[in-house]
Amino acid sequence: MQPMAERDELAPQYELAPQDKLPPPDELIRLDGRVIVVTGAGGGIGTGIARRLMAAGATVVAHTRSSPTDHLVDADGHPVTSVQADLAKPDAPQRVVDAALTECGRIDGLVNNAAIQPLVHFAELSDAEWAEMIDVNLTAVHRLTHAAAAAMRAQGSGGSMVHIASIEGHQPTDLHGHYAVAKAGLVMHARAAAGAYGPDGIRVNSISPGLIDRPGLADDWPEGVARWHAAAPLGRLGTAADVGDACVFLCSDLARWITGVDLVVDGGVLTRPTW
Repeated sequence: MQPMAERDELAPQYELAPQDKLPPPDELIRLDGRVIVVTGAGGGIGTGIARRLMAAGATVVAHTRSSPTDHLVDADGHPVTSVQADLAKPDAPQRVVDAALTECGRIDGLVNNAAIQPLVHFAELSDAEWAEMIDVNLTAVHRLTHAAAAAMRAQGSGGSMVHIASIEGHQPTDLHGHYAVAKAGLVMHARAAAGAYGPDGIRVNSISPGLIDRPGLADDWPEGVARWHAAAPLGRLGTAADVGDACVFLCSDLARWITGVDLVVDGGVLTRPTW
């Protein structure tokens, strides 16, 4: 442990005003003027994240692999800036960041939400299935984080990144073993990146959602939904807005001293024993 005097000398250069001069909380939660990239924005969770960020005032750049994003409009009814890219390709993450810089002039936040979730028994995984999972759900996030951090560093203004992990990164389930491994990797990646990029004023956190509702889920998986309702202390499935609001918090100045943290958003399911 370093003496306090030496620790003070190593304090980050991105310091906020004294506490008595900080804006009130309702202003700190605002994201006006900030450009935030959301990957996988064409899906249900990505759409929810993008909409909640925009509701807080952020300008969203929406990434999709192939889905349209015309359902995402800003407060004035204008379509958001969108970019299509297959994140499994090595050059795609940099293209996403470059698109944000070209269209919006800067990047202040990144939500790594894009993911795949094929169902395969862990003992029967092929090399190709394993590689696809790691390439999309983990390697692409690393490349995006690296590219976005370089842009934020060049701006000299810091920023915030959020990895959308999963409670399966804490507790794997049947047929999702490779998915659970990748999501657990995201949690640790956020912690490692938080340490690496903190001196540049860049915060990196992760969110681990539980089961998020979608149209038709109860019909497609009635047994699973019933088990979730019985297990969740808060008694309901999550919504995309629940995840989006967690992103708003972590991207806002209310979370100015939070980095390297995994925020579990699961209605309390992980409080239940599994044995």
